[in-house]
Amino acid sequence: MFGNNPLVKGILIGVGASLVGFCAYKHNEDKVDGFLRRHGVKVKSPAAGFETMSVEDLMRTKETIEDLIAEKEMQDQSVTVEAVPAEE
Repeated sequence: MFGNNPLVKGILIGVGASLVGFCAYKHNEDKVDGFLRRHGVKVKSPAAGFETMSVEDLMRTKETIEDLIAEKEMQDQSVTVEAVPAEE
């Protein structure tokens, strides 16, 4: 039914090429990321565990989290008041 349809062939070729490219990237991920960093592309590095962070970094992270918690709590506690026009 779909055997000779050019659209289906194009989609399958695209999916296949993407899969091959992804597998090649994952196989050489460190090399590719290093190359991209050297050429100015910001590549997100894997999130480091808290165990490997310095005390200063842990304190900054803790303060950021505490600030976010305080903001969320203030948003949850805020009340919207609407003024009702007075009748004369």
